Amino acid sequence: MKPSLLALLMFAGMAHAAPPLKAVPVAEPVEAPVPVPVPEDDQALPARVVSRSGQFSVSGAEPAVRASVALLAEEAKDDLLKLSDLKDDWKTLISVVLHGKPGDPLPPRSVALSLFSNEGGYSLRLDLHLARGIDQERFHRAVTSALLHEQALRKLPPGTTDSALIVPPWLVEGLREAVAWQQKRGDRRLYEAIFKHGGLYKLNDLFAVTEADHEELDGAMRAAFRVASGAMVMALLEQPQGKEGFRTFISEAARFGGEMPLLLRRCFPELNLSERSLEKWWMLVGIDKSAPDLTESLGVVETDSGLEEILKLHFRDAAGVDSGKPLHSSWEELVALPLPARSEAVRPIQDSLVRLSYRSFPSFRPIIAEYQLILSELLKPKPRKIGERLAGLQESRVTMTEKARHARDYLDWFEITRVRETSGEFEDYLSLKERLKVRSEDRKDPVSTYLDRMEKVFNREKTKSPR
Repeated sequence: MKPSLLALLMFAGMAHAAPPLKAVPVAEPVEAPVPVPVPEDDQALPARVVSRSGQFSVSGAEPAVRASVALLAEEAKDDLLKLSDLKDDWKTLISVVLHGKPGDPLPPRSVALSLFSNEGGYSLRLDLHLARGIDQERFHRAVTSALLHEQALRKLPPGTTDSALIVPPWLVEGLREAVAWQQKRGDRRLYEAIFKHGGLYKLNDLFAVTEADHEELDGAMRAAFRVASGAMVMALLEQPQGKEGFRTFISEAARFGGEMPLLLRRCFPELNLSERSLEKWWMLVGIDKSAPDLTESLGVVETDSGLEEILKLHFRDAAGVDSGKPLHSSWEELVALPLPARSEAVRPIQDSLVRLSYRSFPSFRPIIAEYQLILSELLKPKPRKIGERLAGLQESRVTMTEKARHARDYLDWFEITRVRETSGEFEDYLSLKERLKVRSEDRKDPVSTYLDRMEKVFNREKTKSPR
C-alpha cells in the first residue's frame, strides 16, 4: 500500500495534504487483522460518520450501521471516562473501518487495530468485519484498547515510537468488567467460583497473559480471566487516591516494558506497604464481590442445600464429643438432654434460618417457618409429633427439588430442539481444537519426538500378523 493511499484512508475528508504515513507495530486488541480492501482512487473512499466527540470516524457499510457503530464507540469511551474520571481531551483520531455484511463467511480474524504515524501526529485505525453483525461487548473491548493506546500516545512526540505499544489484556478485560459492576451487571457467582474455591490464576500468571494467549482461551477460561482482571482493576481503583493513580497508570501502561508490579507500585504508593499488598487487595476485592446481596434470591436447589447445611445440631453426646448431627436423625438424642443444653444446640439453627429466609426461594418460606416452630417445640419439656412433622417437611423438600430439576431439564430440551440457528457460543472451542490439530504436527520437542516414535512402534506391532 502506498503511503499516499494510507494518508487518504486515515484522513479522508481533510482539506489539507498530510505527510506520508508509516505503520507502527501495535498489539492487536481483540482479533488479528482482516484483509482490508484498498481503494483505487479518491472516488472509492467510502462515506463516513463522525461521532459525537469527534474522536471516532466510521466508514463503510450502510449509513444506519455507521451511526450505530459511532454510538457504540462513544458508549465505550463514556464508560472509561466515568470509571476513571478522565477528561475528554483526546488528541489522536480513531478511524473505524467496517467490512462485509451480515451473512458473509466469517473470517478467521474479525477485528484489528493499527497505528499510523507521520510528522504531524498519530492515527489509530480499527477494522471490523460484520459477518456476524456487531458483537457489542467485543466491539467495546476493541474500542477500550484503542483508547488506552491513545492515552499512551499523548506523551509521545510524533514519529518516536520505535517499538510496539502493548496494552496488557488483563487491563482491557478488567476495565470492561469494572464497568459492568459499576452498571450493576456483574455476576457474583463467577467471583464465588474463582475466589472462594481456590482460583484459577495467580497474580504473576494474570500479568503474563499475552494477546495471543488470550485468543486461545476457551469460554470458561476467558470468563475466569475476565473476573480475575476485573477484581484487579477494581482493587486499584479502591486504593487511596485510586482514580488519580489509575489515570497515571493507564497513560503509561502501553509504553511500559518492565515488570507490571513495578509500575503499579509506582502509580499506587500504598501498595508498597508490603510485598504481598497487591495480591492481598486483589483477593479481598474478589471475595467481597462474591458476597451475595441481601435481596438476591436463591434458587430451589440452592435453598435446599442451604437448609441441609443449617439443620445440624451441635451438642455433646454420651462420650462427650461435640459433632454436627442432622436434625432429622438426631432430634430424639436432643430431647434426652436438659433444657439448657437443648437451647444451646437449637439457637444457632434458629438464627441461621432467619438469615436464610431473607434470600430463600419464595416457596421455601413456609417450610422454613415450620422448621422454626419445630425447633421451638423441641425446647418444651415434652415435644409432640416431631418425627411426623420432620418427615412431612422432608417429603415436601424432595418434591420441590425434583420438580425444579425436571423444569430445568425440560427447558434445556426445549432450547435444544427448538433452536433454528447457531449461536456461535462454541466457536472458540472449535477454533482451539483446530489450532491444536495443526500445532500437534509441528511439535519437535524431545518428549513429542519420543512419543511419536513409540506410537509408530506400537502401531507396527499391532499390524503384524500373529504367528
